[in-house]
Amino acid sequence: MSNDEKENRSKPKSGALDKFEPGGELGPLDDRKEYEQRLNSLPAEQKELADESTRFADLCQYFSQQKMDIPPSVVERVRNVSKLRAPDRICAIKDIDRELMEYLDDVGQDTGIRQ
Repeated sequence: MSNDEKENRSKPKSGALDKFEPGGELGPLDDRKEYEQRLNSLPAEQKELADESTRFADLCQYFSQQKMDIPPSVVERVRNVSKLRAPDRICAIKDIDRELMEYLDDVGQDTGIRQ
């Protein structure tokens, strides 16, 4: 392998997904205040979708921390959410969140999450 090939392999290539990396335009935010500011700058429909998606992500994080599996019926519903129009997607995520909360209540876990 030539030196040029080695150099090219070791250098990370910048690309379209860099904006999703930490520090990128659309990267993860650790500062809740900055997150809220970005959320509030969105159009109403996108803001509601982001709110519901955040609640869903919080529930998924809780399931992961508790080493609990998400019910297969919910996993199947989540697979189909991306195919829906935004208003329908919002309703679907709300229903999924509600189903996950009911599931947690049924298994008798204290979720520590309140809606």
